[in-house]
Amino acid sequence: MWITYLLRLRPFYYDEARMDGRIQYAVASDGVNVAFNVAGKGEPLVHLTPVGGAALKRDQFPSVLQYTYEKLSERRQLIRYDIRGTGLSDREIPPLSLDALMNDMLAVLDRSGVAQADFFAVSSAGPAAIAFAANHPERVRRLVLWCTSAYGSDIQSSARLAIDSLAGQDWRIYTETIASAMFGWDNAEDARRMAALIRETTSPEGRADFYGFVRETDVSHLLPKVQAPTLVIHFRSYPLVPASAATRLAAQLPEADMMLFEGNALFPQRDELQLVIETVDAFLGGPGRFDPPPRRWGPGESVAGLRTILFTDVEGSTALTQRLGDEQARSIMRQHERITRQALAEHGGAEVKALGDGFMASFESASRALECAVAIQQAFEAFNSLGNAPIRVRIGVNAGEPIAEGADLFGTAVNLTARIAAQADGGQVLVSDVVRQLVAGKGFLFSDQGDVLVRGFEDPVRLFELRWGNKAPTVTRAATDPLDAWRRNYFED
Repeated sequence: MWITYLLRLRPFYYDEARMDGRIQYAVASDGVNVAFNVAGKGEPLVHLTPVGGAALKRDQFPSVLQYTYEKLSERRQLIRYDIRGTGLSDREIPPLSLDALMNDMLAVLDRSGVAQADFFAVSSAGPAAIAFAANHPERVRRLVLWCTSAYGSDIQSSARLAIDSLAGQDWRIYTETIASAMFGWDNAEDARRMAALIRETTSPEGRADFYGFVRETDVSHLLPKVQAPTLVIHFRSYPLVPASAATRLAAQLPEADMMLFEGNALFPQRDELQLVIETVDAFLGGPGRFDPPPRRWGPGESVAGLRTILFTDVEGSTALTQRLGDEQARSIMRQHERITRQALAEHGGAEVKALGDGFMASFESASRALECAVAIQQAFEAFNSLGNAPIRVRIGVNAGEPIAEGADLFGTAVNLTARIAAQADGGQVLVSDVVRQLVAGKGFLFSDQGDVLVRGFEDPVRLFELRWGNKAPTVTRAATDPLDAWRRNYFED
């Protein structure tokens, strides 16, 4: 009867010629059956991906995945499994949760007889792997995070949401489009294979449920608890997850190295992929030499190069809480956090820390910092126009060479930026003279605010207001109607 069930439900899989090793099942604590595959010998490595396929032979995958699996299993035991709701794992499942996904990992490890393993998480599988490493440090030896983030909103970027909107209209067009965005528009054969894999291993409803869950997931508070040495890998121009997400991730993990490669796909072409996989192999204890570049924010060292610092602060946040009450005020502040983080992700900003009623962020480009400041103010202007309790944000921008300790930044440049933000009114962006000079000729408009005495600094500081109402940098919108776009991107669950 069980064989008949498999044949009826998923005939694509039940074919011995297609098997790559023996398919086994682990039973999670809530009774969900999770299908997994073990290949190779050596130290165990659990490979996590949001697409099923544990039962497929490697030659049925896109060529870049074939190569990845072959190389990773040459010297280790590679464990691949279909996350619940996909592939040969149970399709009818309870609502997704981090606890459920972590329990699946425990079940697979226990069923495999593995006490501790390395973990390799790709894209949307990243948040669950981070949560597992934080909550079960004794089970995770090393962690590789590939084109992912602690924030689901980074993974579900505006580009991703635009593509995902196709899923309910034309499943085939959606799979072809998302696969091409993942593998690059020049890699048609791999994209075709991935599109077919998505169609065979999940459904429009299951995929919508999974990515809806991912979009609302935030495991950033768990990052300081991750004890395992971690390698963060990203491709600079990958359109579905911004490179700034990787920078922020590496900065907030206690034991992380980051490798940023050129490329515009989730997996590069074979020649480039060889270098990346060799890097991963060396990090996981292979024979190569793992030699990443120096950490951008090494403890007690100046950040390499000039950095532009941005502070935001919600005007009257205490009065807002007193007026609306704790619960409603917190709901409003969550919208503030969502809007600000989305703008940072879309403009290359690395969140240094949240300050309760504001943020501190760092940029490699002064122009990108100002474009982000404009986007933030435009977003709150749109939010307020919808009749919500108004949120007015002060923004200060400065540039310098801060000092890093762990994931935090310190020094004169940081202190001055905070003081500049405190000088601003709600809805205003104030910048230092050095920032104004850095963006000279870039089309930004400023009004001179004169010399201002700020607390903690003996000499007056020349400040300029960024005239964001007259400056229109590129801001990603999902529709021609800006209010409709902001409503969809930021305010609807």
